[in-house]
Amino acid sequence: MCVFVCNRVEYDYYKYHPMPEITNWMTQIAKDHPDVVTIVDYGQTYEKRTISLLKVIYIFYLKPKKKLSGWTVVYMQGISCMSSNIYKFSIVLSNQILQTYKTDPKMEKMMMNMDFYVTPVLNVDGYMYSWQDNTTRLWRKNMSPGPSGCDCNGTDLNRNFNANWGTIGVSFDCCSNTFCGSSPISETEAQAVTYFVGSRKEDFLCFLTIHSYSQLLLVPYGHPDFTTPNYNELMEVGLAAADEIKKVHGTHYTVGTPPDVLYAFSGSSSDWARQQGIPFSYTFELRDNGTFGFELPEDQIKPSCEEAYEGALYIITYAHDKTFSGAMNTVATALWTMLLALFRTFHLFHKLQ
Repeated sequence: MCVFVCNRVEYDYYKYHPMPEITNWMTQIAKDHPDVVTIVDYGQTYEKRTISLLKVIYIFYLKPKKKLSGWTVVYMQGISCMSSNIYKFSIVLSNQILQTYKTDPKMEKMMMNMDFYVTPVLNVDGYMYSWQDNTTRLWRKNMSPGPSGCDCNGTDLNRNFNANWGTIGVSFDCCSNTFCGSSPISETEAQAVTYFVGSRKEDFLCFLTIHSYSQLLLVPYGHPDFTTPNYNELMEVGLAAADEIKKVHGTHYTVGTPPDVLYAFSGSSSDWARQQGIPFSYTFELRDNGTFGFELPEDQIKPSCEEAYEGALYIITYAHDKTFSGAMNTVATALWTMLLALFRTFHLFHKLQ
């Protein structure tokens, strides 16, 4: 069992926790790892709660740059609220990275080259509402009020991003669980992600969103009339990641676009990220396959996170190696050329002496 003391309360990674305990965990993680972890506040919910992420960055090294504008970044978020299980994977992955980068040379290398941004809970209002009582347990949306004349609250944030918004697999009924909002990016939570990621989209390499349930690894796009240019690569990497997942506990994940393996829908953050040019965009639909649905028993959190971690790690490692193997060779060549020039200058100088 993985626990640590958080504000004098044991935090168990394999139990469900209310939002205040998650916030306390983030604060404690930053205190425990001040050399690599900071908390970044980058938005507010409709009810004026802060949206925060953990920024995991290896600050003691000069990081090579893929592009002149900034570091290469891996972004991950838990977006929905119908299951408390979604945020657990974000938290466990963060902890796993922090526990292994000092002993695993591969993880250390990835930490040297990339930053990791992890938002355990994007929909803070909806998550807190889902803890209110059993009648709200499976709440999916945020808590913004509906349009004029509507008595229902909430927009499905994963239908609210500006990616073929409102065209398929959504509802304009404000009482529906798949209500896409009054306009694209109408919700403050979607606005926070759009600004934070979109304002420096050229820096981002991976965009991973965590959902449940169905045991799926989804690639863009959710609209059947559109195909991402790197579809074949995303599928190849996704299938390999699914193989890594299966090796852990034998759990089978199906890989494909939403229309092919689930259902068509538009306005997802994953589709939006791919349209912004972020090359590796995936959605994890965690356990299970329908037996327990959104109410996954706590005794399945640990194996669910263990297997999903291996899948995510494969995707991140692939993206890293593809990006930085060429970059390292280029840097090495440039360094060698510079040293050779210096050597020749030094030799010529002494010859003239």
